[in-house]
Amino acid sequence: MFDEKLLWKERFGRTSKEFSRYLRYIFNGHLVIVFVFLIGTAAYYYQEWLKTIPDTFPSAMIMALCLAFLLTYSPIFTFMSEADRIFLLPLETRLTGYFRKSLMISFFGQIYLLVIGLAVFMPMYAAVNEGNFKSFFPFLALMLVVKGINLITRWYVQYYRETNVHRIDSLIRFIVNLVFLYLLFSNATLYFILACLLIFIGLCVYYKQHTKEKGLKWEFLIEQDERRMTSFYRLANLFTDVPKLKNRIKRREWLDGLLLRIPFRQSESFTFLLMRTFLRSGDYWGLFVRLTLIAGAAIFFLTWGIGQVILVVLFIYLTGFQLLPLWKHHQNHSLLALYPINGQVKEKAFLGFLRKVLWTQSVLLSLVLAVKGDFMFALASLAAGIVFTVYFVSFYSQRKIRS
Repeated sequence: MFDEKLLWKERFGRTSKEFSRYLRYIFNGHLVIVFVFLIGTAAYYYQEWLKTIPDTFPSAMIMALCLAFLLTYSPIFTFMSEADRIFLLPLETRLTGYFRKSLMISFFGQIYLLVIGLAVFMPMYAAVNEGNFKSFFPFLALMLVVKGINLITRWYVQYYRETNVHRIDSLIRFIVNLVFLYLLFSNATLYFILACLLIFIGLCVYYKQHTKEKGLKWEFLIEQDERRMTSFYRLANLFTDVPKLKNRIKRREWLDGLLLRIPFRQSESFTFLLMRTFLRSGDYWGLFVRLTLIAGAAIFFLTWGIGQVILVVLFIYLTGFQLLPLWKHHQNHSLLALYPINGQVKEKAFLGFLRKVLWTQSVLLSLVLAVKGDFMFALASLAAGIVFTVYFVSFYSQRKIRS
């Protein structure tokens, strides 16, 4: 006897367990300290910047643009798997309660984004509107109503097979969300805000009426869920091994020149493999580039010299920590055992490779400070980066890969 409540309980429990399992590795103690420092630094400079903005600053438009993305982006988690297109397809009409719960959990799972987004922008709103924070909860309540309508509308749009319908729907909802938020933050007349709500409701009713005769697009639902889980696994894989993750390979021909610098010797074969993996497999290269660019932008706009040095060290730590999974990237490949090199040579090659990557990042970030004109702090950052890299690679990383 089929029980959709039991199916929901099993699917939701399994996914929650999977998330909590990997979140423990992502939010480990070291990373939390780094994030607290970065958030604290950003909050300090944000508050200092708010003291300088004029009363004519377009806070309403900026808030509307940013928060409209959060309202428009409304993924629905159905916890579907590949086999469901065969085994659950005949039971589609009996899954109403299951999908209703999916909508509810998707809604509550996205509330925190709206709360955080609005909380970040409220100081800017208050700075332009005579320190008025009283509107936070009314704003949030109206945004939650609109978010719920966006989610329901998105659910009905998923009945369409045509991808153009999905794109047009996202564009229309983004425009209406933008207008609604701009009117809301501009303290417009209530009638205009209610008019936007009526447009949302009308759009939702329109899609509901036109999808009555359509069946669920199981392939689309399954693909969306798998894509979201793959993104999460890819993030978790930066901190621990994720057996379920399917690695992506990118050729990146333009980086082949870096491989020519590796000597053609037997002892360097593992170094060559690591470099190939770093440049082509997974998101290692993308991780290095993204963190370097973010760190470069942060220290360029930061004016506190000591803070710049600390930031360089923090980002070197983040990069090195998230490159450690590269050590076990090929552990399940039996052909690797045929390499005519022993474990000590492999370990030495990995640590040497990691050291060079982090030293390269230290040089690049120090150059940013040099271009800015802070030559003394550029030298201090370079020295701090080199010293920290030696400690991180020779002690911390060595202990980690041996454990």
